[in-house]
Amino acid sequence: MELKALNHYLSALLQPEGFSDYCPNGLQVEGKADVNKIVTGVTASMALLEQAQAANADAVLVHHGYFWRGEAQVVTGIKMRRLKFLLDHQINLFAYHLPLDAHPELGNNVMLGNVLGLNIDDWLDDKHMIALSRLQKPKTLQAVADIVNNKLNREAQVIGDAEQAVETVAWCTGAAQGYIEQAIAHEVDVFISGEISEPTVHLSRESGTAYIAAGHHATERYGIQALGEHLASKFDLAHEFIDVDNPV
Repeated sequence: MELKALNHYLSALLQPEGFSDYCPNGLQVEGKADVNKIVTGVTASMALLEQAQAANADAVLVHHGYFWRGEAQVVTGIKMRRLKFLLDHQINLFAYHLPLDAHPELGNNVMLGNVLGLNIDDWLDDKHMIALSRLQKPKTLQAVADIVNNKLNREAQVIGDAEQAVETVAWCTGAAQGYIEQAIAHEVDVFISGEISEPTVHLSRESGTAYIAAGHHATERYGIQALGEHLASKFDLAHEFIDVDNPV
């Protein structure tokens, strides 16, 4: 597949122009003009790039790419080594941040709901960043946490009474702990995200909205993988998801 055609398709699919993001979305580093194999992963770390090159990837698609707002605008050190590796091996790098979180079919939030067995009944915002599920039968907070731990193979941090009843669950993947305030405003029983910060604990305790921090990396493995599988199926491309372990 021609790189130009792949880039055009991804832009039409994910519509990055609709988001005010912290980084550029789309093709970040140009490599080979033809793409036959893609590797997907959460973050464009050197470990992912090296494994992608060993797997003969022509393009790497990630959720966390480069050139974040506020970072130093020089190409030195780690940034230099990553970019040099991509350019030396002519590997294309695509990155989609908020557009991938919010996509209604392949997005991180939709896919995390699928993994956890949570139907999306509503959204708490107009960008489809905060999903809401109403459980058919109430569960205890501990039972919800057990599902998260088992499905994500992580030990989540849980704030709240283990025996409290849960009928509504809201979630947003990654570093979205700040969205707990929207969950509180909607009187949601538990909010799930990737990370937790010091103020989150107090907001959870004082509001009665429980909080589950399930891991930034752990909650964002599924959208990029779904995107790769979608591209492979549609364009007959080879695809491999590489999960570089990250405890956060």
